[in-house]
Amino acid sequence: MTGNHQTPALLLFSVFVAVTLGITTWVSRNRHGSAEEFYAGGRLFSPMENGFAIAGDYMSAASFLGVTGLIALFGYDGLLYVVGFLVAWLVVLFLVAELVRNCGRFTLADVVAARMSERPVRIAAGTSSVTVSVLYLVAQMVGAGSLVALLLGDTGEAARSWAVIGVGALMVVYVSLGGMRATTWIQIVKAVLLLGGTVVLTVLVLVRFHGDFDQLLRTAADRSGHGAAFLAPGLKYGGDWTARFDFMSLGLALVLGTAGLPHILSRFYTVPTAQAARRSAVWAIGLIGGFYLMTIVLGFGAAAIVGPQAVRGSNASGNTAVPLLALDLGGGADSTGGTVLFAVVTAVAFATILAVVAGITLASSASVAHDLYASLRRRNAQPRSEVTVARVAAVGVGVVAIGLGLLARDLNVAFLVGLAFAVAASANLPVLLYSLFWRSFTTRGAVWAVYGGLVPALALVVLSPVVSGSPESLFPDVDFQYFPLQNPGLVSIPLGFVAGWLGTVTSAEIADEAKHAETEVRSLTGAGAA
Repeated sequence: MTGNHQTPALLLFSVFVAVTLGITTWVSRNRHGSAEEFYAGGRLFSPMENGFAIAGDYMSAASFLGVTGLIALFGYDGLLYVVGFLVAWLVVLFLVAELVRNCGRFTLADVVAARMSERPVRIAAGTSSVTVSVLYLVAQMVGAGSLVALLLGDTGEAARSWAVIGVGALMVVYVSLGGMRATTWIQIVKAVLLLGGTVVLTVLVLVRFHGDFDQLLRTAADRSGHGAAFLAPGLKYGGDWTARFDFMSLGLALVLGTAGLPHILSRFYTVPTAQAARRSAVWAIGLIGGFYLMTIVLGFGAAAIVGPQAVRGSNASGNTAVPLLALDLGGGADSTGGTVLFAVVTAVAFATILAVVAGITLASSASVAHDLYASLRRRNAQPRSEVTVARVAAVGVGVVAIGLGLLARDLNVAFLVGLAFAVAASANLPVLLYSLFWRSFTTRGAVWAVYGGLVPALALVVLSPVVSGSPESLFPDVDFQYFPLQNPGLVSIPLGFVAGWLGTVTSAEIADEAKHAETEVRSLTGAGAA
């Protein structure tokens, strides 16, 4: 990109970073340092505020950049992500939101440990939560690298590496200084900006085609080079039975994974009541549903207006389809309108990444401090010292995420998020559902459910085409590919549920009926909830 594009986009970047740092500084001066304040923002947010924050947390770089890029490149098959991301919220609304708010305090492990032996359960759930969070963070880092490389016109490794490092540094500042309260307001601001920018782009795409969506689809199909196949299933996932199983695996991971994401579950602790948690989910579904409908228009709009070849030429995985679409809709590379619209969209996308990484980092640092540290080091850790550990953990998580983000910088961000969803659905969802609904569930069952899903999911990813054996792999020059699917969910999710069942039925421990009854009453009524 030329200097004409760089200047306004960098200016908008700077404005957003300055505003969010201002929010963080203001919040840090008004906090009292308690664990409830740091992890849950004092539980003072309204359902509407929390709904916007959830939407801001969920509408990540995978949604804005990755999904639209996949639709632009693969047409109908890219829509799987839209459907999966949205349908997943029905699972959250009906099975998770209210019950989790009633049963826990700050993390997933709080829900499970309510009726189990705390130490082994907290270690297992904390390990799983940190793993899922780091995988999710990697996707955001990759998105940041793609954006800045496009902005600066420098696709070299150095530009993307510095972008990843910069995002990591900012997220550590947000979390360590401001905690949940600052993170929430950053997510609300980001949600408003993202929805506003998406509405503008959607309207401009529809105006370009005079409101005729059918003409938009036909033009996209013609420019794709695939003709009618662009609008039919199978372009990406229908080539053979392996691709079809990969399609099913990805769909299963997307639908079930949201209910196991630590940073989404932690948002339900920021409202005062379970009813407010459910209303937050309803607000989030409305906002997220509208957003994903618009991403369909943007994806096909990028294919029709920019063209898949140009999208792929800018970024092989399609991560820059939306900024390129904005440039064209504004009047082209040399126009003032194109420059301004490009700058706005890239700034909004960058804001999206900053807000999401802040939420994920907070959730993972909470798991390290509240679950792992409290279990392994000091069984009776004081809240203030626990918060200090959480701030230090944010730095460690940031460093790990930066390192992995540099390694995976050439992969599609939506695809990377799909892997995180698969691990969440394999390790976190089984133990969560068993704890809430199975009367006979035991400590061994809980530990086995977590590790029985987590270990196979990670092992299958390592042995998959994602890591080795193909030109698109992380390590294309070596081949230890023994698992044919790119997403492990089809195998690892059932394994998590089976491991939890097997651990329970082989355990000598007798489930505590009284604790289950207490948990059941609290989850359904909110009696005794934090």
